[in-house]
Amino acid sequence: MASGEGRRRHHDLVPLAALISREMKSEKMEKPTVRYGHAAQSKKGEDYFLIKADCHRVPGNPSSTFSVFAIFDGHNGNAAAIFTREHLLNHVLGAIPRGLGREEWLQALPRALVSGFVKTDKEFQSRGETSGTTATFVIVDRWTVTVASVGDSRCILDTQGGDVTTLTVDHRLEENVEERQRVTSSGGEVGRLSIVGGVEIGPLRCWPGGLCLSRSIGDMDVGEFIVPIPYVKQVKLSNAGGRLIIASDGIWDAVSSEMAAKSCRGVPAELAARQVVKEALRTRGLKDDTTCIVVDVIPPDNKVEPLPPPRKRNKLRALLFRKKSRDSATKLAKKLSAVGIVEELFEEGSAMLAERLGNDDTSAQSTSGLFTCAVCQVDLASSEGISVHAGSIFSTSAKPWQGPFLCADCRNKKDAMEGKRPSGVKVA
Repeated sequence: MASGEGRRRHHDLVPLAALISREMKSEKMEKPTVRYGHAAQSKKGEDYFLIKADCHRVPGNPSSTFSVFAIFDGHNGNAAAIFTREHLLNHVLGAIPRGLGREEWLQALPRALVSGFVKTDKEFQSRGETSGTTATFVIVDRWTVTVASVGDSRCILDTQGGDVTTLTVDHRLEENVEERQRVTSSGGEVGRLSIVGGVEIGPLRCWPGGLCLSRSIGDMDVGEFIVPIPYVKQVKLSNAGGRLIIASDGIWDAVSSEMAAKSCRGVPAELAARQVVKEALRTRGLKDDTTCIVVDVIPPDNKVEPLPPPRKRNKLRALLFRKKSRDSATKLAKKLSAVGIVEELFEEGSAMLAERLGNDDTSAQSTSGLFTCAVCQVDLASSEGISVHAGSIFSTSAKPWQGPFLCADCRNKKDAMEGKRPSGVKVA
């Protein structure tokens, strides 16, 4: 009898290779398909975009693939938009520590995005060119979407239930009261154009320079209180997937987020992007560059049943984004996914670099044994690094010798962005 039970247990065993095969198949089944399309109409030739669907977290490992989609809307020339398209991605990835697992990598992204944006701005300003650009930068890793943005290009999420959510914040001085207050407290002046007789016209602008935006990359002739520190939002989609619409202000000045989403529902991503541009041109005409990228995150086999209409939509909107701590139980995540609710993982829009880079309990040392600058990633001797918290009014609980650390050049930029010293920018 015992030998029979032993034989049955023996036959229930599964070879290791089969187990690995099952796990890989399961992972593949759980991974969504990402499809995308792009369309544009040019008026000034200052809109640029980036689509890179074959990035790897682990070099050479196809299972670590993620996708990047971005729009850069230049002004006062196209140099800043071109430079940012060519360098921002590498600067972001260079700020992420090596050897992280996927979950740790995703958690490190918000801070790396801040470092990458600031480094790109710092490098471009060192060239002495005066153009600027907005940047809306989207990373899609399976079901997780991370968006970083400065300026007024926008990214929206259209979910299966028909709810449209904006994943960015418009940094226009006209609409954003908090940003107006930040700019003026940092030393900038905000006002409208004045014509003969003292009549004020047009949108609110920052002086000197007359820029309508409070955040951008470049714009060295305006002052460094126009900061490149992005608003960052990270969400996890449900197993119903969703559609992202990323577009420059040539689209959003013509149509609302809801109109853009509605105009292209039910059609593939490539056609959807053309539909959004077509709707914007129909509404307003070609008054500005209009660029649109549509990204569909599609469930495996696309077999998710449509959601029943909610009884009270206001309750659904209240639940649409629900905060969740990193170390909370997975039961909530599964429940949210089951009912098609998008889960918010991270959101932060502060323009204070000390708040965005956080604290390092370790010494933030590089593999060479030296300290590294949290922004430009250069090696620093222990006597050279300046804590990002040193002298900050927001660091009452932080120690001025606690990392992350900045080199002297990046510390000067931090002080200029916060209005602690006049901008060192000189424009001929």
